[in-house]
Amino acid sequence: MKLRHSATIAATASVLLALGACSSSDGGDSKSGGSGDAGASTGIVSVNGTEPQNPLIPTNTNEVGGGLILDLIFEGLVYYDADGKDHLAVAESIESDDAQNYTIKLKEGLEFTNGDPVDAASFVDAWNYGANADNAQLSAYFFEPIEGYSEENTEPLSGLEIVDDTTFTVKLKQPEGDFPLRLGYSAFYPLPKSAWDDIEAFGQNPVGNGPYKFKDDNAWEHNVKFELVPNEDYAGERTPQNGGVEVKIYDSQDAAYNDLLANNLDIITAIPDSALSKFEDELGDRAINQPAAIFQSFTIAPGQEHFEGEEGELRRAAISHAINREEITQVIFSGTRTPAADFTSPVIAGWSDSVPGSDVLQYDEAKAKELWAQADEINPWSGTFTLAYNSDGGHQSWVEAVANSIKNTLGIEAEGNPYAKFSELRTDVTDRTIEGAFRTGWQADYPGLFNFLGPLYGTGAGSNDSDYSSDEFDNLLKQGSTETDVEKANEYFQQAQEVLFKDLPSIPLWYSNVTGGYADTVDNVKFGWNSVPLLYEVTKN
Repeated sequence: MKLRHSATIAATASVLLALGACSSSDGGDSKSGGSGDAGASTGIVSVNGTEPQNPLIPTNTNEVGGGLILDLIFEGLVYYDADGKDHLAVAESIESDDAQNYTIKLKEGLEFTNGDPVDAASFVDAWNYGANADNAQLSAYFFEPIEGYSEENTEPLSGLEIVDDTTFTVKLKQPEGDFPLRLGYSAFYPLPKSAWDDIEAFGQNPVGNGPYKFKDDNAWEHNVKFELVPNEDYAGERTPQNGGVEVKIYDSQDAAYNDLLANNLDIITAIPDSALSKFEDELGDRAINQPAAIFQSFTIAPGQEHFEGEEGELRRAAISHAINREEITQVIFSGTRTPAADFTSPVIAGWSDSVPGSDVLQYDEAKAKELWAQADEINPWSGTFTLAYNSDGGHQSWVEAVANSIKNTLGIEAEGNPYAKFSELRTDVTDRTIEGAFRTGWQADYPGLFNFLGPLYGTGAGSNDSDYSSDEFDNLLKQGSTETDVEKANEYFQQAQEVLFKDLPSIPLWYSNVTGGYADTVDNVKFGWNSVPLLYEVTKN
């Protein structure tokens, strides 16, 4: 999946940061001019997906089902190529001499597919909407560094200012050297003026500025498919090399894989557990098995009995020691997963497998029982430990294996709690109505250590499913963010992980390879650093 990322737009103090236009991700010449380039095919490429949790508003979409669609129909200030390297997209330049005050200049003449201009207001208005507390957007946390942001703020951000139609400035609360690197994430996408006529209706039929657009007003057939066609006016580097994309929504990964083998699906983004031991033989050189910026874990729902205070700290550590990650990754995943050594990803610069406290991830039956007994002395255990998962994502096998490992080690009842659909699981998680533990994980938004930590464990962060809050952790994140030297920043982020290993707001499990594949109906299939296929490059035979 993800190859090594390159943080090419990290600023340094007193140094002008200016991003130059880069070539296409395959190392060839820059592309432009819509979908009519030589070599492009006209066939429709099909890929599996999941029903998005919410309407497709960029600032309220933080899961992969909706993210896949948004990244096809929108384009941000920058984009990331297959290796995680950042390239200018809508931005002509992003400049700063202090890593705190940024001037962003846009390319001229760009439009949304309805003719609205892609201008400074389309970014500033979208960001202000996402940051406004009244709108309760899941990705509001990404605007936290900008001056004027607070969890209660309902006014336009004081740190955003429109200079002219193609220029706006961003003032941060403090220097943050990797801020430009974040700007390829969907939370920072622009929105057209038409979105504000009826934002809820817009989310069902969004108008973007990216390489693709919805085929028609009925392109999103809920729980069935999305139909996208090339945006003929797109002038960026991600030029479609096909006649469109159909995202098919499946109830199970097994069904998607069977369709792939029958040439009824062109690309699959994840191989089901049942096929992990054989997919490389069945697909040959069309099998994908490569590292990716994906971290898998499970989280215990906030407020659960037995998991608060000192008792909770002991039980979390006991459960972590009770999981035989090495055995599960070999038996269930046929070596396509690697036991976690931290809370981030080994394909991100700055990763370490020796963060103090990480020994809590080691399988240790005796230690697990000892810690569990200490917790019982505080408050005797009662009930069944449950781990919720979505059945449409192919998670049953590993959930049952984890539950059995906990059950056999600690001598308690433990079992999986299946949800039919990912969107149903996430709704209960978001509404805080879920009980027990539930599967979690992170597919990176941008290639940096902070992205695996701040959005998931920062106080009040939009993806903080455990409602975790630690002043010590938050302060270390802040110190790291203010560093303009990436190596020094990563030192603070590793110290922040020491706090996480003590508190265990989530239980790390393993890192994922992207295990996917494609039928012989398509060519030029490449999966990127974040596990997502570069669909615009795919050609249909």
